[in-house]
Amino acid sequence: MSSIVSIKNLEKTYVSDSETLTVLHDLNLEVEEGSKIAIVGESGSGKSTLLNIISGIDRPTSGSVQAGKWNVEKLSEAAISEYRSTFIGLIFQFHYLLKDFTALENVYMPSLIAGKNKKESIELAKQLLEDVGVADRMNHLPSQLSGGERQRVAAARALINDPQLILADEPTGNLDPANAEKIGELLFSMVEKYQKTLLLVTHDLHLAERADSCLRILEGRLK
Repeated sequence: MSSIVSIKNLEKTYVSDSETLTVLHDLNLEVEEGSKIAIVGESGSGKSTLLNIISGIDRPTSGSVQAGKWNVEKLSEAAISEYRSTFIGLIFQFHYLLKDFTALENVYMPSLIAGKNKKESIELAKQLLEDVGVADRMNHLPSQLSGGERQRVAAARALINDPQLILADEPTGNLDPANAEKIGELLFSMVEKYQKTLLLVTHDLHLAERADSCLRILEGRLK
C-alpha cells in the first residue's frame, strides 16, 4: 500500500507579542491509501492544527507535507484552492453550511466552483443526500435542519468532488450522544462505500476505536 499522506519533521510555532508557542514538534506521519486513521489528544494538543496544515488552511513553520502529488506547504493560494476542491473533502465540528442556500445547493455548490456541469452536479448531490439519509430534506435551509441532519449534509458536501482524502475534525463534537453515534456510523460507512482514506481528529474514543489505527498527540508529537 502506498502513502497518500507523508509528513516529515513538522513544526508549528505561533509567535505573539507576549509569547512563543510551539504546538507541533518534529511530527512525522504516514497515512496509507485506503486507511482510516484516528488522532486523539487533549484540547490544545495540536490535533486541529495538524489537520489545518494538511488541508492548507494553516502553514507549517518547518517540515514537509506531501498529500498525493501535492507538496502542500509550498502551494500558492491558487494551487491550494485546486488541491482543496479536487483532492480533499473537509468535515468540521461545525457544519459551515451556507445559511441562505438549501441542503441541495450547499452540496452541489463545490462541484460548480470546480467547473463541473450543473445538471450532473445536481444529480450527484441528490444521490449523495439520499446516501446520507436526508434526501427528503434537500430543499430545506440549514436553519430548518437538526444538528445531525446538518452534519449529514456536510458529509455529502465533502464527497461531491470525489476527493481521495477525507479530513474530519471533531465531526461529532457538537452533537448529542445519540446523533454522535449515528454520524460516526455514517462517516465510516460512507468512507467504505466510496473507498476514501480517512484522517479523523476526535475527542470521542468510541468513535476513534472504529478506525484502523488510533494515534495520540502528546506535547505536539504523535505517539
